Order: sequence, then structure tokens, then C-alpha cells
Amino acid sequence: MKIFHTRKQFLAFFMPGFLLGVIYVNFIARRYVADPGIFSDYFLNQFLDVQIDVREYLWYLLRLRAVPFLALTALSFTKVRRASVVLFLVWAGTSGGILLSSAAADLGMKGCLLCVTALFPQFLFYIPAFVVLLWYCYTAPQSHWNRQKTVFVILAMSLGLITELYVNPVVVKAFLSTL
Repeated sequence: MKIFHTRKQFLAFFMPGFLLGVIYVNFIARRYVADPGIFSDYFLNQFLDVQIDVREYLWYLLRLRAVPFLALTALSFTKVRRASVVLFLVWAGTSGGILLSSAAADLGMKGCLLCVTALFPQFLFYIPAFVVLLWYCYTAPQSHWNRQKTVFVILAMSLGLITELYVNPVVVKAFLSTL
């Protein structure tokens, strides 16, 4: 069971959650997915015309991205840190499966591309920051937290917030204009 001593183990927790999300959308919530939602043409066209208030969007992003990160950070000091990593990865996988399945059900391959576009470029920063924290939580007390990890995580999360705030809306609008 060498996989339980590598970062590949994270996929062993993420992927069942992802599968659970796909199953949920396709078999349990099929009726709700059929209703018009965020992947409807009306909503996507409305997004093209909206002007984003940067201040309000920043507070929204801080709640959405920083709160889970700070919760994981707080849990890293407790005895439930390993369980919190597993639950976080299953939750992230389930959320990803639900999102991708809903997008594919409504828009097909364009919906999947929209999801990938919506995650770019900020998740290039968020994922490494979360992986560093998750790996520490999972391997503590064998691994130790240090100043380099702190600087890296704060920098990566900050760059993720900045790119999600300023770059991502432009990228998503450019993609939506091609649909």
C-alpha cells in the first residue's frame, strides 16, 4: 500500500467523490438538472452584459476561497486533521462531479469547456496552495510547517484571488462570446 505514502493518495479520495457527484446528477437530481439554471442561455447571455463590482466580488471571493482554506488551517492544529483532509477531498470531488455533470447535461462539451475556462487561471494558484496545506495536514506530525510553506501558501492564495478577480471574468466573457 505504497500509494498511501504519496500525494497520489489524494486522487484516491477525490475521484470517488467526483464519481459520487456524477451519479448524483445523473440518477438522483436528474429532475433538477433539467430545470433552467446557471448553464441556461439566458443566464450566460446576462453574464456577458454584467459589470463586475470589484469590491463586492473581492468579499465574495474571500468568503468562497479563504474560509475553507482557513478552516483547513485551523483543523491542521487538531487531532482530526487527517479526517478533515479526506472529507475535504471527497467534498471537492463531489462538487466537481456535480458541476461538470450539470454543465455537460445542459451544454454538452461546451459546458465542460466552460467549466475548465471558469477555473482558469486562478486554480493554477489555488491547487498548489491547497495541496501544500492538505499534505501537511495529512502527514503531520512527520512533516513540519515552516516559513517557506507559509510564504508560498500566502503568495499562491493571493495570486489566485487577484487572477480570479481581474483575469478570470475577462477569460470567461471571451469564451462565452464564442458560444
